[in-house]
Amino acid sequence: MPHLTSDAPSPRTRVNRYRWLAHYDRDTIYAILDAMPVAHVAYVHAGNPIVTPTLQWREGDRIYWHGAAHGRMMQATDGAEVCLTVSILDGLVLARAAYNFNINHRSVMVFGKPEPVLDATEKTRLLKRFVDGYVPGQWEKLRPVTEQEIAATAILSLPLTEASAKLRAGPPEDNEDDYGFPAWAGVLPIRLTVGTPEPDPRNLPGVSEPASLAAFTIG
Repeated sequence: MPHLTSDAPSPRTRVNRYRWLAHYDRDTIYAILDAMPVAHVAYVHAGNPIVTPTLQWREGDRIYWHGAAHGRMMQATDGAEVCLTVSILDGLVLARAAYNFNINHRSVMVFGKPEPVLDATEKTRLLKRFVDGYVPGQWEKLRPVTEQEIAATAILSLPLTEASAKLRAGPPEDNEDDYGFPAWAGVLPIRLTVGTPEPDPRNLPGVSEPASLAAFTIG
């Protein structure tokens, strides 16, 4: 298994702007990826830059995401470099000067060439991990997946050998002279919350809500 060190693993992962917010350790990167399923994958298709949102999940030192087998993301990333990002917004930081406005956040950036998962059995296992990662035990309660569905679904992955994290927390950082200016400064916390499950009106009678939904968290 690759080891994420306390230093940037490559020049392109090194954080230069606000470099004191950078983290390159495995635990920090894992925690952010595990807290936020939404990722954005940047790549070039037909000469045009494109960023595609998708859902990601992690197993060990590798990140996975899925999409349509014949979609442009899968075609464009075959043997090509991508940049995948995951971000969590934690707060709006209001400073005394507009120049110092900021956000509290946690983010991860990963570089590399995606590797497709081609074995149907392994794709099925990973999709089960994907579903049960949100709602434990849900996969076994669903209509069995078909061979056609597995074939139509592509799964890509990246090792976390070229990954970096960036975190900011705390109050605004104003210029020393600005602390005497009479403008309110502080942090407006922002949190993702999980609401009450809303059942499909076409649920069959007697079909109960998964008990594990009560423990679902995000962020």
